[in-house]
This record gives sequence, C-alpha cells and structure tokens, in this order.
Amino acid sequence: MILIALGQAVVHSAHAGNVLLAPSPSPTPELNTDGLVSFFASKVAPILLAVLGVIFIGRASRGEVSKVLTSSAIAIIGLVFIAGAVSLFFVGDYLINLAFK
Repeated sequence: MILIALGQAVVHSAHAGNVLLAPSPSPTPELNTDGLVSFFASKVAPILLAVLGVIFIGRASRGEVSKVLTSSAIAIIGLVFIAGAVSLFFVGDYLINLAFK
C-alpha cells in the first residue's frame, strides 16, 4: 500500500518526472595527452636542462670537474633511457595498428 502511494506521488510530481526523463549527461571530456607532452617538451624540459647546466657550471668552477662529468654521464644515460622508452611506445603503437587493421 505504501509503495503504491509512493509510486503515484513520484509519477504525479513534476520534479520527479523531470529527473526521470532528464537527458543523460554528456560524456566525460578526454585528456589531451598530445598537448601535455608538447607543453612539457617545449616549456618544462628546457628550464630543467638550464637549471642542470647552471649547477654543472657552478660545480666545475669550484674544481669538482670529476663530479660534474659523472653527473653529466648519469644525466645523459637517463635521457637515453627516456628516449628508448618513448621509441618503444611508438613501436608498440605501430605494431598494434598493424595487427588490428
């Protein structure tokens, strides 16, 4: 009995009808990863490299050339690993596109 009364109240209510018949919400916006990558590549990476360069020059001027060379080698190896990961991403994308054509 209570359920019937509740159902009738919902059917006759203007607000409930609007809520029940409301259009579905728009799909969630997608994240622009290409824009993020280009932003980091064009704005953030050069600033970080400039900071590293200033640190290396400061250390080299104090006579710590061996530490600067070691740090530079580690930074270059890190960049090589990052470039390798990026290239594997593109190779994987190519293989997926090739397999699912």
